[in-house]
Amino acid sequence: MSLYVRIVDGVVTDCWDTPPDDRPGWKNAIEVKPSIIAHRQGYTGHTFDIAKDPVEIVYSTYDILVEDRKSQMKLYAAMKFNMLFRSQAEMPSTYDPVALQAAKDEIAPKQAAVEACTTHDELDALL
Repeated sequence: MSLYVRIVDGVVTDCWDTPPDDRPGWKNAIEVKPSIIAHRQGYTGHTFDIAKDPVEIVYSTYDILVEDRKSQMKLYAAMKFNMLFRSQAEMPSTYDPVALQAAKDEIAPKQAAVEACTTHDELDALL
């Protein structure tokens, strides 16, 4: 994918992924994304290195805390029940109390297993 940035007075004012218009100041750009460790790191916002040609759109990384990851995994554990509940609420003719109870009963053990973890490696083992 081609990227373009428009620089006015030393500041990036536009960043497009389509061919630019006729206004002056457009330069080609590339994204520079360091490798990340899945489920353990994410990307932050970006900065522009306008001294380079093409201009570099540089991303940084952040570490995902174990506690933050646990919170997301516990929410995910409840998702099956929530999706089933919503679909049955929208279409009452599909109401199946046995299926709902089974989905609900799966939540607590999964969330307890996640809560017992103290490291990313332990969380990875649950995937």
